[in-house]
Order: sequence, then structure tokens, then C-alpha cells
Amino acid sequence: MNITRRLTLSGLVLGAASGGWRSAAAAEKVTVLLDWFLNPDHAAPVIAKTRGLFARRNLDVDLVVPADPSAPPKLLAAGKADYAVSYQPQLQMFVATERPSEALPLVRVGVLVAQPLNSLVSLAGGPVRTIADLKGRKVGYSVAGFEDAILGAMLETASLGIRDVTLINVNFNLTTALKSRQVDAVIGAFRNFELNDLEIAGLKGTAFLVENHGVPAYDELILVARPDNVDVERTRRLLDALREATQWLRANPDIAWQEFAKYGGKEVANELNRRAWKDTLPLLAADPASLDRTRYERFAAFLKARGLVKRDVPVDSYIREIR
Repeated sequence: MNITRRLTLSGLVLGAASGGWRSAAAAEKVTVLLDWFLNPDHAAPVIAKTRGLFARRNLDVDLVVPADPSAPPKLLAAGKADYAVSYQPQLQMFVATERPSEALPLVRVGVLVAQPLNSLVSLAGGPVRTIADLKGRKVGYSVAGFEDAILGAMLETASLGIRDVTLINVNFNLTTALKSRQVDAVIGAFRNFELNDLEIAGLKGTAFLVENHGVPAYDELILVARPDNVDVERTRRLLDALREATQWLRANPDIAWQEFAKYGGKEVANELNRRAWKDTLPLLAADPASLDRTRYERFAAFLKARGLVKRDVPVDSYIREIR
């Protein structure tokens, strides 16, 4: 049985056990594509499902783990789901492609993590103790374009440029590259995961937060939909369930972890996710309906200045405030 099928089935069993389900005929079917393999970043939607919070609002929600993590925005744009978990920078680049005809029809309707998770990480006690120490050093990355643009902005705070470092594509093996000393630092490390991964290996990492080093703050994880499929009333119920789930899991972190681990199975119930769980809960958006338009305007300007988008797109064309 594949992981998506198993997660869906276990979610149905747990949801039924919570006593919150209504009849399948009465509940509105909703499909949400996750952005990556199931992990603590998805705590709110999973707990909303397992505790029947979606069901109480007459929603039968399928949380779908993508076979290809890059596919959800495109699948959503093609009408294959109702919502998808994505990232603010990704959304802004998708809607402002150089050719308007290639822009994806997406709109932001909610937020799961209303701050960056991205960071630059080096080994504590190693040669990189400040941004200035990166001069002449090797920096690992996974996503060309965005990550070197972020790194470039960070380097400028120490009067350096991207040519002052050697970039090495480590193909998402960020901590492996650090542990093997293949690189001196990595960009694109999620502060709630890579530091814990290093600790499990008996190492300590130092994280340089992007928003403290020349990069405008942005929403890391957002909920997006198609503009022609934004059912405001349904979306409000969905966000209400996520809000209640966040409140409950913050108040009951240990019980919530047990539910989350049971839902995900042994692929999820591991030491890395257990540690990341504790670091992730404080970062979850207390109000998934919250929206800071200025943040989107500033980051759009940053992306254009860095050459990642070529044209201006009105912010209100790809964000919706659901209240």
C-alpha cells in the first residue's frame, strides 16, 4: 500500500474514532495537496483531521502527499485539487512569470507558517561564525535561482557578493554535505529540521536567519487555491478548523504528537520529526486567516530586484483575505 493511500485510510479511521464525523453524504469533499512528505509543518491540517475538526464543519478533507513535491501548484492550477500547501516566494514567482500566458492561476487564501523557516546553517565551532566568514568558503544549495538570490542578499550585509563563495549543488542533502565537510555552510536549511538532524548526529549547528540578514520577512507555508474556485464560505470553515487545531495542539503538544505519529505511521514517527515537532509548534500561525499585504509587496519588490521575476503583478490579484 503506498504512503498516500495509507495516510488517507489512517486519517479516516482516526477521524471516525474522534466522534466528530458526519455522514459521508452530508460532508463536503475537499482535497488538499501537501507541499512535501508528511512532516511537523503539517501539524495543523493533520490534527484538524484526526480530531474531527474538519468534519464538525461539514468538510471531508483528504490530505494528499505528493509523489513529486514540485507538482502540487501545477496540479492545483490544472483543477486536480481544491487547495495546496505552498510557499509565498514560490507563489509570487509563479504568478509573475516573464510571459503572462505561462503564469499559474493561483491565489493565497491562508497561512500555516507566517514567517520564514529558511536559514543559512554552518557547523558550530567551525570556520563560519559570521556571514563575513563565508568569504572563500563553499556553500551548499538545492534550489538554483531562489536560494542563491537569498544567499546573495545575506552576503551583502557583510559587504560580500555571490562571487566571494563557491556554490555547490548538494541536491537536498544539506546536512549530509555539512556532516561530511563537503561544504562549510548550506542555504535553504529549515531551522526546525536541519539543526535537529545535526544534533542527532552529535553535531551542533549555527543558524543565520534570513530575515535578520538582508531578506524581507515572508510567509513560509501558505494555502493556495484557484481564483475561480475560491469558495469563501468553505475556505472560512477550513481555516476555522486549522485555527482550532493549532490552539489545541499547542496546549497539548505531547498528545498531539502521538496522534500525528499514529496518522503518519513509521515513516513519520521517527526521532527527527519528534524533535522537529517541538520546534515547529511555536512557529505555526495562530490565525491561518491572517494576512499582511505589506509583506507581500516588499517581497515582490525583493524578487524583482534580484531578477527572479521580470514584471510587476498587483498583489491583490493573487491574495484573498478570508474573514
